Amino acid sequence: MKLRFIFNPRSGHNQRNPHLHARAQAFIREHGLDATVVSTERPLHATDLARQAVADGCGVVVAIGGDGTMNEVGSALIGTTATLGLIPCGSGNGLGRHLGIPGPGRGAFRALLGGRVRVIDTGTANGHVFINAMGLGFDAEISDRFTRVTRRGLPAYVRTTFAAWRTFRPVPLTVRSPSGPLATTAFIAAVANSDQYGNDCYIAPRAQVDDGLLDLTVIRPVGFWRALPLAVRLFAGTVDRSASADCLRAAAFTLTRPAAGLIHTDGEPRHTAATVEVAVRPRSLRVLVPAAG
Repeated sequence: MKLRFIFNPRSGHNQRNPHLHARAQAFIREHGLDATVVSTERPLHATDLARQAVADGCGVVVAIGGDGTMNEVGSALIGTTATLGLIPCGSGNGLGRHLGIPGPGRGAFRALLGGRVRVIDTGTANGHVFINAMGLGFDAEISDRFTRVTRRGLPAYVRTTFAAWRTFRPVPLTVRSPSGPLATTAFIAAVANSDQYGNDCYIAPRAQVDDGLLDLTVIRPVGFWRALPLAVRLFAGTVDRSASADCLRAAAFTLTRPAAGLIHTDGEPRHTAATVEVAVRPRSLRVLVPAAG
């Protein structure tokens, strides 16, 4: 089978470890694979490279990067017979963690050889594809700020989060779903396909990537002393039990805020309309996961 590796030199891990491009080439030679490695040069370039890979007859297209790279590559593979492979090396790696795909120093390359195909759902938000999660509110603000950080990684993400906390204002929000309308104020409104943002932060603990549904978690504003217990719940996988959270599950949601503004899709900020139509695309993407995953 023909493979194409797409390497994003700007992903958090790749900035600090540019040798992964050479590691991919060595892996190809070691196993005699019919494969090539290409590098992204600009935003959305990975999508163009992945489309070209499909046109060239590649059966597996491997994203070497974070959730943004995964999104760009995966977007080009939705609805095709090509399979997405992941070498997760971003700041969060939400989808990779959910699917049990190891990092580049923990067997990610080896997992490509003996893996199996899992067909998963994807989502759209006003036409923007997401594979792991989308959101508006505080997480979209962080995503927007994080794009301007020159050096990625968890420490930079933490610094960005604390800086945004001081100035962010919650968003009045109306949610429409088959469960009925919900009028609230959102600190975070996240629609998740997998159970976590990344770094084992579980924004939707019950979410599954192949159930044909999306999980909405709205976290209402809390004061400083309630923020710490809420953060503990996020990392313990119990945010759905918090009195400060509303959790819904559906195939589609309509999110309406007072004005147009930011959302994020897999951590990449987008400017879009006040009303955001979110919908699932059931079983639309093939992903290579570890044999036991």
